[in-house]
Amino acid sequence: MTARPPSENPSEPQPQLPANGVPAPAGARAERDEPPAREGKEAKEAKGAKSDRASKAAKPEKAARAEKAAGAGKAPGKSTDKSDDRSDDRSANAPKAAKAPKPRKEAGGHIARPAPPLAESDRHRLLSGAHHDPHAVLGARTGKGGVVLRVLRPYAKGVTVVAEGLRAQLHDDGDGFFSGALPWRQVPEYSLLVRYGLTAEEGAGTAEEIDELEVQDPYRFLPTLGDLDLHLIGEGRHEELWNALGARPMVHQGVTGTRFTVWAPNAQGVRISGDFNYWDGTVYPMRSLGSTGVWELFVPGVGEGALYKFDITRPDGTHTLRADPMARRTEVPPSTASIVTESHHVWHDEEWMAHRGDLPVHEAPFSVYELHLGSWRPGLTYRQLALQLPSYVKDLGFTHVELMPVAEHPFGGSWGYQVTGFYAPTSRMGTPDDFRFLVDTLHRAGIGVIVDWVPAHFPKDEWALAQFDGRPLYEHSDPSRAEHPDWGTLEFDFGRTEVRNFLVANAVYWCEEFHIDGLRVDAVASMLYLDYSREAGEWTPNERGGRENLDAVAFLQEMNATVYRRCPGVVTIAEESTAWDGVTRPTHLIGAGGFGGLGFGLKWNMGWMHDSLDYVSKEPVHRKYHHSEMTFSMVYAYSENYVLPISHDEVVHGKRSLVSKMPGDWWQQRANHRAYLGYMWAHPGKQLLFMGQEFAQGAEWSEGHGPDWWLLDPSYAAEADHRGVRDLVRDLNAVYGRTPALWQRDTVPEGFAWVEGDAGEDNVFAFLRFDAQGAPLLAVSNFSPVVRHQYRIGVPEGVSGWTEVINTDAGRYGGGDVFNMDTLKPEAVPAQGRPASVQLTLPPLATLWLKPV
Repeated sequence: MTARPPSENPSEPQPQLPANGVPAPAGARAERDEPPAREGKEAKEAKGAKSDRASKAAKPEKAARAEKAAGAGKAPGKSTDKSDDRSDDRSANAPKAAKAPKPRKEAGGHIARPAPPLAESDRHRLLSGAHHDPHAVLGARTGKGGVVLRVLRPYAKGVTVVAEGLRAQLHDDGDGFFSGALPWRQVPEYSLLVRYGLTAEEGAGTAEEIDELEVQDPYRFLPTLGDLDLHLIGEGRHEELWNALGARPMVHQGVTGTRFTVWAPNAQGVRISGDFNYWDGTVYPMRSLGSTGVWELFVPGVGEGALYKFDITRPDGTHTLRADPMARRTEVPPSTASIVTESHHVWHDEEWMAHRGDLPVHEAPFSVYELHLGSWRPGLTYRQLALQLPSYVKDLGFTHVELMPVAEHPFGGSWGYQVTGFYAPTSRMGTPDDFRFLVDTLHRAGIGVIVDWVPAHFPKDEWALAQFDGRPLYEHSDPSRAEHPDWGTLEFDFGRTEVRNFLVANAVYWCEEFHIDGLRVDAVASMLYLDYSREAGEWTPNERGGRENLDAVAFLQEMNATVYRRCPGVVTIAEESTAWDGVTRPTHLIGAGGFGGLGFGLKWNMGWMHDSLDYVSKEPVHRKYHHSEMTFSMVYAYSENYVLPISHDEVVHGKRSLVSKMPGDWWQQRANHRAYLGYMWAHPGKQLLFMGQEFAQGAEWSEGHGPDWWLLDPSYAAEADHRGVRDLVRDLNAVYGRTPALWQRDTVPEGFAWVEGDAGEDNVFAFLRFDAQGAPLLAVSNFSPVVRHQYRIGVPEGVSGWTEVINTDAGRYGGGDVFNMDTLKPEAVPAQGRPASVQLTLPPLATLWLKPV
């Protein structure tokens, strides 16, 4: 909320002053992006007393109480003069003065002597926001004959310094500067009484019009960052960067306030602008902390909930108002300010966190329900989602949810893939602690949480990261490397240590601060290749003469190594669409291309997804010509640790929903859909299914309205068709979870064997899965629309009988109920190279799972 100008009508309510004691300047703009121009001293003095009096804001009593409650006005030591204490009482219970008080005089008769004049260069740089070391000019410092105190308080009528045994009014030096030479041998703890109203001599009629606030001086505090923090930032190795940069409420030197820090190495100066100073940053210039490019200021009295941005003076002298790159909370878009915050959430997922890493993820059950939080149940907050999502996912038997990006993003239509607030969960559904509550609730329900993470690029919004301090900073300085050709965004400069640190720490941040169990890294291929979506002549080879982005490779290796070292049980997943060698290979193992592995735990199998969807979208009569598309995945199945993704990308932008990709009438579409899911759950690799596909939603997904839940309304005539598919998904997950053959040896050839991979004329596939002890599961898929009776399938020796555990044609799923009733006894009849076999009845467009009895 932005303050309006003080009313010229004394009968109208006047605006409150914020907790730090800075009033709204006359003519304050309602827009934060342009700090208002200040009136010069001469212009203010030229106005008549009546006009001057009407133009100043009178601070209501409740604003004074709010400031004192925030701790902004408590001086460490106060004058013992009782008359002064009484006259300075501004509490709500203080009686109103019957007449204007006399002008104050200094305790013990001491009057602040004039201080040496401020150099014009310092004055100009402070007022223009281009001073790199305001603490060298403002605040108190010892000198010959005492202590010199200098204060910058624009729009103030007077400033008085208060310390133990001394109370002295400072000289008005113009342009908001006040100063004095004080009879102290060393700098004591002191506070400031800043007066914005009128004195009796100036025409004040009541005590309320003497608008005086007691505040702490930001320029009396030592830096809040230590040498180790600055060293690690400079080296690009600060793995807890969020604890060093950004806005952090804290108690510093015994005073409550907020530390603001930001990395802006190209800036001439940085100031803090916020609702606590009416978006005029003049009063709060920050100091540069050496060669690190970090700017810092501790602001007393500012706490949680305060809105802020950084007013950055660019190298050319112009100003830009920027959101905090490290902000941990933001306003709800389209508003763009950052919000001071800290967590108060108490976690209750100790058991989950202690055991989530008991099994390596590639040797554990891993069935993922992907969703877009904003549209899964449109309009629900994080806490309301916590009442519905965990129970729904648990009922269906998924082991994890994968959330499309939850980091703050300005445009909802980007689904979160164009991020401006990398450290802030989107405020559309609540606070960061609300999001923690949702994760906590999912964990207590036994469900892991994966989030999509987008380190490849960022949007060009002028209030965010693009040319943050006036020059390319987070993006590459070479425009041909910075501009992403497909998405109208900017690519990160992965070769810059501070940028790499920003991203690596961000990955750790989500895992440690929000207990996230996995990061699915978006658009990895666009990071790995210099020529990604670029034509010849639009890119420059690397130092080896190749097209690999060596900086991005090093970044991904560092990110994975750091996350796995710091966060036990967390998995990283690459959405990588090429045949890059070693995506899930450890970083220290060098591959044939001369690169170490990228170090991911899992990789999306985009090839399987494209090939299998192409196959099932064909009419059955044509499928025999595409049979190899379903078997080719096993040629490379063990080159990486794979996830089989039917994700949001496959059910939008004209690609149709999963069931709508299938040929035939409505019955055949659903049968194909069910058979495909049965095949997918049995195939080596983990599985991921996007929301809505679990109940065969016919329409494409739209972030505007989410899944068509009405299809499951019992009053809908075809509800049983959709409920049947959802029942199948529940049963697939249940059998999958208790059958180690389907997940224990996903990444080794010993866990799989073809039985029938060449029956293209029949549209039949059959294979075996094995667990670590060799116990098998037999999966058979018939992608033709005819029943195949007495279909002979070879089976392993030593099994006395086989029984169906999944039949996607079951009547309760909406199928025709064609099944094998009794236990199937193997016969000593060779088939598919095996000495024993069974004869099956294969339902049309169906998948069977059989286990030994």
